[in-house]
Amino acid sequence: MRQAVHRIEIRTRGKGFTDFTREVENWLGHTGIQNGLLTVFVQHTSASLVIQENADPDVVRDLTDYFERIAPENDPHYRHTLEGPDDMPAHIKSALTSTSLSVPVIGGEMALGTWQGIYLFEHRSAPHRRTIALHVMGE
Repeated sequence: MRQAVHRIEIRTRGKGFTDFTREVENWLGHTGIQNGLLTVFVQHTSASLVIQENADPDVVRDLTDYFERIAPENDPHYRHTLEGPDDMPAHIKSALTSTSLSVPVIGGEMALGTWQGIYLFEHRSAPHRRTIALHVMGE
C-alpha cells in the first residue's frame, strides 16, 4: 500500500464554482497509484467541494442561484455578522454541501462519471485563495 499527499491552491473570483478536476488528474497521474481511494479536502469553512455536471454551465449557475435563495445575505436572524453580510450565508452553504470528497481510483484514474467534475464552491463575494489537500492511498 502506497500513499501520496499534495496541496492545490485555487484562486476564486468570488461566489461560484471553479472546476479543478484537471489539476487533480494531473497530480494523480504523477503518483503512479493505479487503484485506491482519493480524498479531496478543502481547508476552509466558507467554501466547499462538490462533484457536479461539467458539460452544461447552466447547472452550476442554477446551483449558485439556488444557494443564494436558501441562504441570503443580510438575513436579520443571523447572529454572526462581524465578518460581513456574506460570511454567515457562506457557513450555511458550506454546512449543506461538503468539505471533503472520496473518489475511487481505478486504473490510475478517478472513477468519475462521464459528465462529472470536481468543483470548489466559493461562498464568499470577494476573491479568495483556497487550499485543497489531496491524499491518495492505494497500489
